[in-house]
Amino acid sequence: MEKFNAIIDATIQALEEMKASGVTHVEVSPATLAALGQAPVVVGAVPLPQPAVIRSSASSVSLVAETAAATTYAETSELARIESRTKACVLCRELSRCRHSVVFGVGNPRAELMFIGEAPGADEDAQGEPFVGRAGQLLTKIIEAMGCRREDVYISNVLKCRPPQNRTPLPDEVTNCLPYLLSQIELIQPKVIVALGATALRALLDVQLGITKMRGNWYTFRDIPIMPTFHPAYLLRNPAAKREVWTDMKAVLKKLGRTPPAERGSQS
Repeated sequence: MEKFNAIIDATIQALEEMKASGVTHVEVSPATLAALGQAPVVVGAVPLPQPAVIRSSASSVSLVAETAAATTYAETSELARIESRTKACVLCRELSRCRHSVVFGVGNPRAELMFIGEAPGADEDAQGEPFVGRAGQLLTKIIEAMGCRREDVYISNVLKCRPPQNRTPLPDEVTNCLPYLLSQIELIQPKVIVALGATALRALLDVQLGITKMRGNWYTFRDIPIMPTFHPAYLLRNPAAKREVWTDMKAVLKKLGRTPPAERGSQS
């Protein structure tokens, strides 16, 4: 019984630490779900007639603890360490002096899909989370239209600090902040990256072509497919471009092996 309680306590502690680090959900294998669906064991004064059931319940908790520790927890802990270093960074003197928050990233640390933008805006700087302003609300709608939830994907920016007046990031600022983004990509290992706007695209691919010419085409960064598309802030100024972005997102879903929502209805 003491061992059982120790497992429970360790599981709760691991999940609480993950939640404090920004984890929004934990992936659980089908085997774990099946085990958790079995009838619970009630431990009382009466001797248990079927010790095998106890082993099954204990193994269920062990599976939960093992899944949490061996999958999401490791990535989350390392992301938290990188975020701590990011918050202490003062390489960009102007940005470090005027920032209110370091906006690191948010979402599933084991996401298949990662969105990368340019830099935080005023709302993001105030709240410490990427894409929470008007452009962020539009991005959330795009993600939901894809049949996903915001917490299913991972969202970040090239810069972790807001440039004054939301100006375009300077080349040396991108150079200073890029290692943090590369560490995020290395840990998360997404199956697809969506580069939102020219700054994100140029930071990853070191190209000088405009986003209009490059969007809708596949590129590769460290063996990860990249789909460039318009930044949501651009869509707020040019709503007609939403159709092109949706075309790009359907291509992303197909790259992930998923059927775009609009096509699911036509197949049913």
